[in-house]
Amino acid sequence: MIEFKDENTRQRLLDAVRFNADGLVCAIAQDHDSKEILMVAWMNREALDETLNTGQVVYYSRSRQALWRKGESSGQTQQLVDIRIDCDKDAVLLGILQTGVACHTGRRSCFSWAPIETGDWEAVEPVEIDPNTLYGGNT
Repeated sequence: MIEFKDENTRQRLLDAVRFNADGLVCAIAQDHDSKEILMVAWMNREALDETLNTGQVVYYSRSRQALWRKGESSGQTQQLVDIRIDCDKDAVLLGILQTGVACHTGRRSCFSWAPIETGDWEAVEPVEIDPNTLYGGNT
């Protein structure tokens, strides 16, 4: 697992990130072992700092305008194993160990829909955990 407990080190890493005008950076969560892309979310500086400090992935919820500690209500946590930044420094790739499913629909990945001939999108991955079980009916 990866953690950066030293404040100076974290600040240097954070200062290098190009947050957008809203103070956010795109965060891509990738299974560390299989390399499967599990989800895309947003982080603000505070979320990225807490992630680097604790090793537990924290995002920023744009709808709630608050930190979202992955798994705080569902138990489906993400442990940081590796982190990369892209060449423009405006996106981060999180190598994670996923506990349970990553998607609020109860699927392993948020990328579980594929196009079909009618022009619609169809779920091609199964629901592994009923979302009502994960979130108590608040999906």
